[in-house]
Amino acid sequence: MNLKSIDGAIARSWTARFAVAVMFILIAVAPRGFSADAPPMTEQQVKARCLLNFAKYIDWPSNAASTNITLRIGCVAEGKILDSLKEAAEGKLIGERKVQVVAADAPEAWAGCDILFVNSSERKRLPQILNRLKDLPVLVVGESDQFLQQGGAVNLLKKEGKVRFEINVDAARAAHLQISSKLLTLADNVQGKP
Repeated sequence: MNLKSIDGAIARSWTARFAVAVMFILIAVAPRGFSADAPPMTEQQVKARCLLNFAKYIDWPSNAASTNITLRIGCVAEGKILDSLKEAAEGKLIGERKVQVVAADAPEAWAGCDILFVNSSERKRLPQILNRLKDLPVLVVGESDQFLQQGGAVNLLKKEGKVRFEINVDAARAAHLQISSKLLTLADNVQGKP
């Protein structure tokens, strides 16, 4: 490979990263519009949009619930995240699948989800949740310290006033999920081997 083709590969890589980052920002802002009068989005609204966007960059195995016509996102949560997620998902399609948001407080509901968000208020239940979902194709997303180290796949965190995320590739792989390299390039921290 010569220097010119290496420069071209680097430029394409940065262009792809930039395009994905811009898409995340536009999708997060678009429902509110770009009006100066529009109120700023809350942290919960930004996290809800992140959850929807993650679904676009995950490949589920053919036996997963997501192969149905509905992509199901469950919340084990207290607070406003469930309402924010329902609002963000209303009328949305991920690929050709309709998005359904459900409260998933009972263990029986967890396995029926494609994505399961575990609120920081539920961190004590995380070992039970992860044990129940072991080997099932569910993307477990949280928002608490040490979430990835405990076995969660994606952790949302607030850094310098912005919502960012980190990924545990090994946890996703154990759930038989493939995370797109485009999403991995945007993560603040990637644990495991991509």
